[in-house]
Amino acid sequence: MGQPQAVLFACGMNSVRSPMAEGILRQIAPRTMYVRSVGVKKLELDPFAVAAMAEMGLDISKHKPMTFEELDDYEGLNFDLIVTLSPEAHHKALELTRTSAVDVEYWPTFDPTGVDGNREQKLAAYRELGEALMQRILKRFSRHSGGNE
Repeated sequence: MGQPQAVLFACGMNSVRSPMAEGILRQIAPRTMYVRSVGVKKLELDPFAVAAMAEMGLDISKHKPMTFEELDDYEGLNFDLIVTLSPEAHHKALELTRTSAVDVEYWPTFDPTGVDGNREQKLAAYRELGEALMQRILKRFSRHSGGNE
């Protein structure tokens, strides 16, 4: 199976996990791959997510959180692959794509927003999430992810 042409990341609020994943894949994907993210609901973009991504050299500060419905109204849900990062996003994606030829992958992903502690302890949880997403995305979308080359 070839790489998808259009990838949508989805989580609960489109404020932490899915924008981080979108930012990472946009950085490493070929320019021909279309990448977006949504949430079941939406909150404002989390400043800890922005800070953790900036440390990785990625700027997600201009991301505007959006719901599945808003994206569908705006441009449609014409994606080859939807990667869901939370249970509620997975259920929503399956519900919306039940009559479509869209692959849906569930990647259970830690939500760092519930971590208690000082700023550095919280930021460490977001860094950990960024690194985990980077590893998973590199593994899934690497051009050299199998076969003899």
